[in-house]
Amino acid sequence: MRFDTKRLSLALASGLALALAACGGSETPAPAAPVEAAPVEAPVEAAPVETPAPTEAAAPAAGTDYASFTGDAAKGKRVFAACQTCHAVAEGKNNVGPSLYQLVGRNTGSIEGFKYSDANKGKNVVWTEENLFVYLENPQAFIPGTIMAYPGLRNPQDRADVIAYLKSPT
Repeated sequence: MRFDTKRLSLALASGLALALAACGGSETPAPAAPVEAAPVEAPVEAAPVETPAPTEAAAPAAGTDYASFTGDAAKGKRVFAACQTCHAVAEGKNNVGPSLYQLVGRNTGSIEGFKYSDANKGKNVVWTEENLFVYLENPQAFIPGTIMAYPGLRNPQDRADVIAYLKSPT
């Protein structure tokens, strides 16, 4: 004979339930103990967080300034491929954007014959490696009013690589 343990368990549980119901004790149930409600606390609001006002030239976060990176001209050439839509690195060859030949050390808006925006001509900044590093991250923030539509290179290593490429003889 084979035992079905599941049926046996159900039968035992049913029998136990009947036995307990039969031995219930007194016919009048004992009054339930009063249940006290827990005190309700007022919600606690978080203190407002002050957001510092943006500054025109915020200092870069530690490890994100140009000096923290070593540029690789070969990698920079690959990253620069996206820039070639508008810029050339050949001497005297302007496209939609000005030639970037020997850019490092040159003043903003200084190539004769290229039609720069007033913002770029009026910036009067020397293109140092550090300035290029900041500019390439967000051109519109560095020169408000520039007509360069490029949104910028967010990756700091890519920016350092592009600068190394622009500095290398092409």
